[in-house]
Amino acid sequence: MKSFFAFIAFIAFAVAFIGCEKKDDSYEKVIAKGELVVGLDVYYPPMGFYDQDGDIVGFDIDLAVEVCARMGIKLKTVPITWENKEHELNSGAIDCIWNGMSVDSSRASNMNLTDPYFRNGMFFVVKDSSLANMDSLMGKRIALQKGSTSQAHLAASEVGKSAKEIIAFDNNFKALAALDSGDVDIVYLDEVIAEYMNFKFNRGYILLEDPLVKETLAIGFRKNDQTLRDAVNDLMKTIKADGRFVKISMKWFGK
Repeated sequence: MKSFFAFIAFIAFAVAFIGCEKKDDSYEKVIAKGELVVGLDVYYPPMGFYDQDGDIVGFDIDLAVEVCARMGIKLKTVPITWENKEHELNSGAIDCIWNGMSVDSSRASNMNLTDPYFRNGMFFVVKDSSLANMDSLMGKRIALQKGSTSQAHLAASEVGKSAKEIIAFDNNFKALAALDSGDVDIVYLDEVIAEYMNFKFNRGYILLEDPLVKETLAIGFRKNDQTLRDAVNDLMKTIKADGRFVKISMKWFGK
């Protein structure tokens, strides 16, 4: 009987030990180095982009600065190529991806995502007022950002299937520049970008909503970095609860 109880005690100890081993130290590492390294596409206004002085600013940047301040550390921003975001994350070059990143099944599988913190949608953006409805978009030249969820959405849509040409640019600025110059007829991109460009610069973009694509945005961490993910996630909840989130939103979106 004693040996039986000894065996049970050993199993309990082993389970407890394994449980302790599974607890990661990602949060402690970030606190110890005194900074959170955020990877972002710096051509994605208003979430993260270069201002006229060459500083990286934006809605997500302000949120990240606020989170870091409450953690007692500094924010470090690292520009990345959006196509390579998961490689940059898993290589350890960055601690997280925080840049208006849409949630989809692939990202949810490959990263440890926070709770969604923002709603977004995909829009067909035009400047020609004759392209006033979805039917008028058929057979046109369309630009979008390479490596974004918009590629898969567009390819599956009737507008995408009918397109005369689909051009994937490295960033959204280049896609919108092609629209401004007349090199393409449509840009398919995130609502937040088009709304910001109209709000801030009165660009006159006409937004035609894709009724099939509603998205939410989240912050992405490495799969095993649970304690860091949880710490940031909890602070985001606090920022929303105490009103700071709304103040930052008013600054960048006017609402």
